[in-house]
Amino acid sequence: MRTLLRQCFSAAASVAVAVILLSSGADAQAPVTLQEQLTAQYKVVKIGPDGTVENDAVTVLAVQKAGIIAVPWNAKALCAAKFQDNVLHLSTGFCAGMMKSVSKYFKKGSKVYPAKIEVNVDKAKISVQIVGCRPCYKLDPALPMKGEVVFEFAKGYLEKVSAGEVEDVIGQVFAISTGDDQQAQGGGETDQQQPAEQQQPAQQPAQAEPQTVQLGMTTDQVQGILGKPDKIFNVGTKQIYVYKDVKITFLNGKVSDVQ
Repeated sequence: MRTLLRQCFSAAASVAVAVILLSSGADAQAPVTLQEQLTAQYKVVKIGPDGTVENDAVTVLAVQKAGIIAVPWNAKALCAAKFQDNVLHLSTGFCAGMMKSVSKYFKKGSKVYPAKIEVNVDKAKISVQIVGCRPCYKLDPALPMKGEVVFEFAKGYLEKVSAGEVEDVIGQVFAISTGDDQQAQGGGETDQQQPAEQQQPAQQPAQAEPQTVQLGMTTDQVQGILGKPDKIFNVGTKQIYVYKDVKITFLNGKVSDVQ
C-alpha cells in the first residue's frame, strides 16, 4: 500500500513539474509586441479627474508640425490629424468645425505628454493621443488641452516593422524631448489662431479675360483670337471661316455674322 501511494505521489509531482516547465518555456518564447515596445519607449501621463498630472515618470515630447487641433481636457471629440506618407493631414472637416469655438492649435516646438498609444496591426494604424505639458510652461496644470494624430501605414507593414522604424515615423511629428530642453519658455503650448500657412488656401493665378469675336473684326483679328480655321469657304464677296464649334462669316473682309 505504501509503495502504491509513493508511486502516485511521484507521478503527480512529475506532472506538476512538467506543467511548470512547459508554462515557463511558453512565457520565455512569447514575443514582445509592438504595442509593448512603444509603451515602454513613450511613458504615458496619468491625468486625474481634475486634469492634473498624477505620475512623475512621463516622457515629454516636442511637437514638430504646427496645426494639430487642441481641444479641452473634458471634450469628447479629438478631431485627429492623420500622418501618412510623411505628410501631416490636419483635421478640417465636421469635427474641426464643431469644435472651432473651444479649440486651439498645438504650436510647433510646444511640449506635450503622450496620453495614450494604441497600435492596430490589422488596420495598419497607430493612434497617439497627447496632452499639453502645462507644468513645462509653469501654467495651471488643471487646464490641459489634448489632441490626437493617427499614423497610417501600408497594409501589413506593422506586422514586420521594427519598433525603431515606427519611432522614427512618430518622431517626425512628436520628437522625444531631452531633460535639458523640457522646460519651455514663454507663452504656452497652444495658439488660438490656426497657423498662417493653413489659414488660407493658395491663391490661384488670375485668369485672363476671355477674348471675344465681334462684328467688324478683320480676318487677321479673328485668327489672332481663334487661330487658323479648320476650313475656309469663299462665296463671292463673302468668306466663311469654319472652326470646331463656330462658323464666322466675313463680308468685304470684316465679320458680319457669327454662328
